[in-house]
Amino acid sequence: MGQVSEIHRTVLKAASSAPYLERDEEQRLARRWLEARDEAALHKLTQAHMRLVIAVSARFRNYGLSMADIVQEGHIGLLEAAARFEPAREVRFSTYATWWIRAAIQDFILRNWSIVRGGTSSAQKSLFFNLRRLRARISQAGNGEKPMHEIYDEIARAVGVSTIDVRTMAARMSSNDISLNAPVSDGDDDSDQERGDFLVDGAPLPDEILIDQMDGDRRMSSLRAAMQMLNPREFAILQERRLQDDGATLEALGSKMGISKERVRQIENRALSKLRQALVARDPDMFGAVTA
Repeated sequence: MGQVSEIHRTVLKAASSAPYLERDEEQRLARRWLEARDEAALHKLTQAHMRLVIAVSARFRNYGLSMADIVQEGHIGLLEAAARFEPAREVRFSTYATWWIRAAIQDFILRNWSIVRGGTSSAQKSLFFNLRRLRARISQAGNGEKPMHEIYDEIARAVGVSTIDVRTMAARMSSNDISLNAPVSDGDDDSDQERGDFLVDGAPLPDEILIDQMDGDRRMSSLRAAMQMLNPREFAILQERRLQDDGATLEALGSKMGISKERVRQIENRALSKLRQALVARDPDMFGAVTA
């Protein structure tokens, strides 16, 4: 931590002592880097604009991240701007670089502010970085008396997102991430329990899922083998009555086979009895209790 602070102070000192560049000098350095890849020109150009990096970084100091890290990311954005800058366009480098510096810092904050990734669309990014300012401005315009739901509605219209998105973002920004591996106790006792220990998952355990799957495969294999012991009529009746989503009625099946519905019932019961006997004989441990 001390080393990071020292590096940060060194960067600040170097930035404050770097000379300002006139427009012609700025253009000359940019061309030397673009055309000849002169690293000395690149260093002088970027060093002269570290004040800009620090100024932009200061706008993002309230997101709970290290200013040294934010400045470093801003410097990466500055280097990206230098790599893409076109002197022929006659635009001041500072104007062009500001966008790249801000974009690099915003991307860094979005990646590190929370372990839960937020929206990555331009509207969601705008909401994240403008929510506090817009909420304060709208509340102040209403003398602090405007209901929060109206404030959220106005923010949603201004940014171009839904009111639900605004409420969700406001809730996220008002609370911090809590690790499930964080200890429950405050260190005054010897307990080593973590927050995750108190989360109950009602889903079956992996070994239970595997056992159920294996049992299901065994049952299906046994059922197929037992079905082979039925005669064609018994097989057809069970298939129509028991193995279809919408089982056929006794009347419909009797009419189809040319027999009475009572006869269909008798054949069905006989087929079920034969199946039970075959299943128990094949695997008494699995089917004995079920068919008893």
